[in-house]
Amino acid sequence: MSTVAVIGAGAWGTALAQMLAADGREVLLWAREPELAEEINARHTNSLFLPSAALAPTIRATSELADTAGHDILLLVTPAQHLATTMTQLPAFPRDLVLCAKGIEAETGRTMHEVASQAAPGSAVAVLSGPTFAHEVAAGQPTAVTLACGGGQAQWQRLAPAIARPAFRPYYSEDVVGAEVGGAVKNVLAIACGVVDGLGLGQNARAALIARGYAEMQRFGAALGAQRETLAGLCGLGDLVLTCSSTSSRNFSLGKALGEGQDPRTLMSDRRTVAEGAHTAPVLAGLARRHGVDMPIVAAVDSLLAGAPAKVVAAELLTRPLTAEGPAA
Repeated sequence: MSTVAVIGAGAWGTALAQMLAADGREVLLWAREPELAEEINARHTNSLFLPSAALAPTIRATSELADTAGHDILLLVTPAQHLATTMTQLPAFPRDLVLCAKGIEAETGRTMHEVASQAAPGSAVAVLSGPTFAHEVAAGQPTAVTLACGGGQAQWQRLAPAIARPAFRPYYSEDVVGAEVGGAVKNVLAIACGVVDGLGLGQNARAALIARGYAEMQRFGAALGAQRETLAGLCGLGDLVLTCSSTSSRNFSLGKALGEGQDPRTLMSDRRTVAEGAHTAPVLAGLARRHGVDMPIVAAVDSLLAGAPAKVVAAELLTRPLTAEGPAA
């Protein structure tokens, strides 16, 4: 049986470790904070990021990246903006890397699989993405995800037995680009849906924004070479619906606070909980312009995070010229 290490003990990384350990297998979990690693080992809790979970005793936490050497599979769950730095500190790279963070590197515009492929050219890179709330995965509630394997069927045959559990069902894809586009764009759209909620614009407006946001996701995905079927699946539309409809989403909660008039700089000063869409929005808006892709909702979120009033941004969206419906519109 393949050995697995999870890099990142935030809510999502801890939930993945808990899911993997549910059948009694040993899982290594790397935490940046030594005191958190000590807590996980001594008390089987993560009070900082996932306080609701009683962690399996077969999870062994460490704050030393050197301890990951020799593992067959690494699940990389560090925030998107820190992936490159973390990878430079890893002692060695196994054959299989699974990317579990959703976003685009702000400084370079690189997707996560581009970051990982450049840092570890000898490894096969896969992307795990889909509609997942960490607390539900940790609690063993049924979850389905996309596992997009850059190494094709051979990599899938290695990863699926190591990752799948009765309540955690991965679906195979080879479309790494599509899986990453879906995860990155939906974070920004979730902020927009939170703004709708914060402004009290109603359920009709939220549903319309999800549909039109999905059209933006399709346009951007097409420009980058993503498959339409991927974006219509778990890691695109599925994840979009989940994160645009619940305050359990950090991105939705950030948008709701923006809609209620709170200051974006103050909201972003909390480094403990990362709303990745806030980092992604400016770079995504820039990439859309570079590729000639019309993404007005993404541009609106970018303006909001730069300090534009929510009511003004919403009014500008509502007064755009009328057009035909569809991904090309």
